[in-house]
Amino acid sequence: MTTTRLTQYAHGGGCACKIPPGELEAVVAGLTHTGPRDPSSELVVGLDDGDDAAVVRLPGGQGLVLTTDFFTPVVDDAYTFGRIAAANALSDVYAMGGTPTVAVNLLGWPRDVLPAELAAEVLRGGLEVAHEAGCHVGGGHSIDSPEPTYGMAVTGLVDLDRLIRNDRAAAGDAISLTKPLGVGTLNNRMKATGEPSPEAIDSMTRLNAEASVAAVAAGVRAGTDVTGFGLLGHLYKMARASGVTAVVSAADVPYLAGARQSVADGFVSGGTRRNLDWVRPHTDLTAVGEDDGLLLADAQTSGGLLLAGEVPGAPVIGEFVAAGEFAVVVR
Repeated sequence: MTTTRLTQYAHGGGCACKIPPGELEAVVAGLTHTGPRDPSSELVVGLDDGDDAAVVRLPGGQGLVLTTDFFTPVVDDAYTFGRIAAANALSDVYAMGGTPTVAVNLLGWPRDVLPAELAAEVLRGGLEVAHEAGCHVGGGHSIDSPEPTYGMAVTGLVDLDRLIRNDRAAAGDAISLTKPLGVGTLNNRMKATGEPSPEAIDSMTRLNAEASVAAVAAGVRAGTDVTGFGLLGHLYKMARASGVTAVVSAADVPYLAGARQSVADGFVSGGTRRNLDWVRPHTDLTAVGEDDGLLLADAQTSGGLLLAGEVPGAPVIGEFVAAGEFAVVVR
């Protein structure tokens, strides 16, 4: 068993290393609402509302779902890092109500710094999770890079009549969350102390497959997954795209054991703070303190599904209402 701590070779970790949401929206602003002059197929979901994946219409009522996700190590163990990164990449297909069918690896590795055996362990972890999902892994691409990075480009299928997207929430819909929050701050603690959180690892490696199937069966047509922009960031994007306001009951939001104490101890990533800064002008946070705001904005890696509707087994944390002064209200 190696003693190499992968997180020490990366400036960030997991989805907390994403480009900040406000900065990213500015970068892609000129790329939305565009397309080829003579498209070969219909793009059903694209970049316009920052949804989880692209969807192209296929003959017979099916859609092709395409997504990609990769990041720097969120844990020290190479095999576990691979499992988490794969589960996170597959999640975007589940967030659309789809089924992953084939993936390809995306690997960046500092080959003069870290042994190839560790890279093989990363790939083995990703392969096992993809196979757990019933998804083929058909190769991929690798580069020599300054930091270790890993993820997947995933293709799936979806019934377009049951497609889940982030711009379909309606006033009166309940807000459900299928995994507890807190992996961001617990991972930040782990990076500083070297002590992993078994609860966080279990959450990050757990596929959103069952939650997706349950959401589709319950008739849910609006949703997303909670990753690097935190619950507040993804909820803001969903409310903005749907033209509604999201009202969250802070007391009903579930957290992993130790998450609240971890934030109180100061283990808060820069990504989480940037998330909170981004949503603050659009969010009424007057009913909660700063620590609650940071927990709600905590940058998740391989988080749960955030759904407009009630789903068996998932706690209801609020509801969507008619659009008001703020896109998100925390009570």
